[in-house]
Amino acid sequence: MTVTAREIHLKSRPEGLPSRENFELVERPLAAPQEGQILVRNLWMSVDPYMRGRMNDRKSYIPPFQLGEALEGGAIGRVTESRDERFQSGDLVSHFAGWRDQAVVDAAGTRKIDADKVPAQAYLGVLGMPGLTAYAGLTRIAEPKARETIFVSAAAGAVGAVVCQVAKLRGCRVVGSAGSQDKIDWLLQEAGVDAVINYKTVENLQAALAEACPDGIDIYFDNVGGDHLDAALALANEGARFVLCGMIGQYNAGSELPAVHNLFQAVGKRIKLQGMIVRDHFDLLPEFTREMSQWIAGGQITWRETVVEGLENAPEAFIGLFRGDNTGKMLVALDKS
Repeated sequence: MTVTAREIHLKSRPEGLPSRENFELVERPLAAPQEGQILVRNLWMSVDPYMRGRMNDRKSYIPPFQLGEALEGGAIGRVTESRDERFQSGDLVSHFAGWRDQAVVDAAGTRKIDADKVPAQAYLGVLGMPGLTAYAGLTRIAEPKARETIFVSAAAGAVGAVVCQVAKLRGCRVVGSAGSQDKIDWLLQEAGVDAVINYKTVENLQAALAEACPDGIDIYFDNVGGDHLDAALALANEGARFVLCGMIGQYNAGSELPAVHNLFQAVGKRIKLQGMIVRDHFDLLPEFTREMSQWIAGGQITWRETVVEGLENAPEAFIGLFRGDNTGKMLVALDKS
């Protein structure tokens, strides 16, 4: 029996903020899985800010999306047909063929997941790539010490929220930035953050950060770039560590990139600034999964999700990331049965 998949293709390359016109919904028949492959019906898919860079036709750490082809990204699905002895029909799996409702994927690039104790979609968030990004950046690059102060930009996002909570578990004082009162309330009341700056309402971000961090900052976890990075450089203590994880503030800026004016501070203060790509830290996956699972079981980590229903609405979910529509992980629910 021929299986027909619905897929979101990249129709045109966006200039600035993407729009619905850059995407199209396409139906196409799928070939039957071959030896070593499985057919998966997707239940959940992820949209993530880094995908914006892949929509540009330029060389980077990961190949660009191709026009007229399905986009890709993290997804959770159920196996409906298997040609690999490691998987059986009905298994829940994590894989990278998102942006479609069904896919034939190589078993070697697929991971079986256990959804008995956490919702399956958590493997796209707190137990998935965002969680591992936060864990690796904080523990391996920042190396936090008790009583240090950490500033986390986009603190209510999928990565930032995990950074905040793991830093608290390591004994740090945590200051975050967010763009709505709802996000601020969640960070203060549920995630245990010590102080939060509303970057949309303050007149001077650097002055607000100085007030929130009277002893300066020892760690900056950067998800925004631009004025956030500038302010963090100004308030950094000697020997501070900066984890450059993402700069969502300039992903859609085109040639008008926001300038960083305080970079010379890194010299006098001997600041370590290190960029990170999560795939360089996959060796931490077993350790991360073990520790995160224990924290979740112990009620020490909490998270929120923003869910958009339907594959056809995946482009709108993705665009919403850049408007700040999400608190925590932005997810698209495809078929929750």
